[in-house]
Amino acid sequence: MLYKNDAARLSFNRMNVGPSYLGPRHADHSWNEVRWYDGPREDPAWPEVHTYTNAISYLPGEEVVFHSSTTASVWTLAIVRDGLHPVRVHLAANLPGHFTAAPKDAYSHGCGWPAAHRWRIPEDAPSGFYRVESTCARRDEGVFVQHHFFVVRPMERTTKGRLLHVLPTSTWMAYNDWGGANSYLGVSGPDANLASPELSLERPWTRGIVWLPDGAPRLCTSSQEPKAPPRYEVKEWAYANGFGFFYAASGWAQYDRHFAIWAEAEGYGFDTITQTDMHYHPEILDGYDCVVIVGHDEYWSRDMRVAIENYVEKGGKLARFGANFTWQIRLEERGRKQVCYKHRAPAEDPVRDTPDAHLLSTAWEDHRVAWPGSSTVGVNGLGGVYASWGGFVPRGSRGFTLYRPEHWVFADTDLTYGDVFGAEARIFAYEVDGVDYTFRDGLPYPTGADGTPAEVEILAMSPAVLAEGEYNGFGYRHYIGSHDQYSKADMVHGAQTPEVLAKSKYGAGMLIAMKRGRGEVVTAATCEWVMGLKRGCFYTQQITRNVLDNFLRTEESGV
Repeated sequence: MLYKNDAARLSFNRMNVGPSYLGPRHADHSWNEVRWYDGPREDPAWPEVHTYTNAISYLPGEEVVFHSSTTASVWTLAIVRDGLHPVRVHLAANLPGHFTAAPKDAYSHGCGWPAAHRWRIPEDAPSGFYRVESTCARRDEGVFVQHHFFVVRPMERTTKGRLLHVLPTSTWMAYNDWGGANSYLGVSGPDANLASPELSLERPWTRGIVWLPDGAPRLCTSSQEPKAPPRYEVKEWAYANGFGFFYAASGWAQYDRHFAIWAEAEGYGFDTITQTDMHYHPEILDGYDCVVIVGHDEYWSRDMRVAIENYVEKGGKLARFGANFTWQIRLEERGRKQVCYKHRAPAEDPVRDTPDAHLLSTAWEDHRVAWPGSSTVGVNGLGGVYASWGGFVPRGSRGFTLYRPEHWVFADTDLTYGDVFGAEARIFAYEVDGVDYTFRDGLPYPTGADGTPAEVEILAMSPAVLAEGEYNGFGYRHYIGSHDQYSKADMVHGAQTPEVLAKSKYGAGMLIAMKRGRGEVVTAATCEWVMGLKRGCFYTQQITRNVLDNFLRTEESGV
């Protein structure tokens, strides 16, 4: 192993904390107002190393180019194929150190660092997630560690099965604040205080997206005490331990790795690609009976949506165990740049008022785009949103309430109408998706008012909100407040009147099934579904097996 112990794996050393920073913290500051971003120290007295690759994915036999900058005299690079049994596939020790400063606009235009190492992927390399570990020594035996990754795409000679795991890397990009900005915060704009609508792939990943230590807290917390202000434990932990402000919101370490480990242990053979691959190489999907997406897939391009819809129309099956299908992005420079103006799109996006206005990088449900996500995945991002953390439904069940137990999804679960499942594992949390619905004879049905196809069956659901609850008393700080409620009112309805705001505040997260063409979609629309797999929830695991086994069953194979 490269590290003496787990503590040494953390990329900071409590004995080497460096210079202190001091500034005012006002009583009415919220977590959403006082943030930080990941970036290099660039001080020779505190050796560090940062690395990125020249692409997000490769085929077997292709060369990976590593671009690095370090203030250490020598450093080490290791590559580990991650999963149930991580395997180190390459080690380069005692690499000579060279320092190149990070540009001020690295977040939007890339670092532009020179190549520091090259590695040719073996011709027989299996598809999967490959973690890159760059390390250098610090004084007092400390070790600085930085994690990057790349994906090896499948080829016919290396494919492992009929299941394809698509990593929601566009969402990872949106949360990557390395160098000063992401889609949520930043030093962009004339006053150096805005998120950046353009994000570069050619930079390192912020700490926590690729690797997390065991025990790192998740956004879903324990139920809130009476009359107590909500806590945001992930922010406290990240601040105390040197991880990214948004480490818990997205990434391989937080979501996809848990599914990959569970699926491997269950004996499912699967290959792995990124959303960028789906955008530029949609034909990859055609070789698989089932495509699976998990965790947090908030950002999609139009080409990605077209690819997955065409795949399902032709008979493919989509198993989506994730949520927050919200924003349209554009990929440029063969995927090296991601564009999303979000709330600023109507005023700033260059495609506004042009023939390409349908590519406006705002919400899919925005009345200027009007292509709700339910067309693709059966649910809408703005139809649900927040649950089971902070001030967002802080005392909810944290599970799904079942309404259609006769559906094949629930085979062999022993669940009945009205049962709540997944609560102990806290699977219903963070961000969830839903549709506009009504009840008839005790069963939920889509109204279709939000563009949801009539084919959508609501199997289970729980409440969600777009605004934090109001609390009286001292010491309470909002995290988001009612910002997203107002945003939905403006984007979807084009107004922020009291009537519109009232119908923009509440939503639901749903487990749905939908036939489309010759194919089918099942969506368990909650980011935390993977925790049911990780924490051994019988119901979550059995439902997941039911979906995968059904979607992988073919007449030819008889299995």
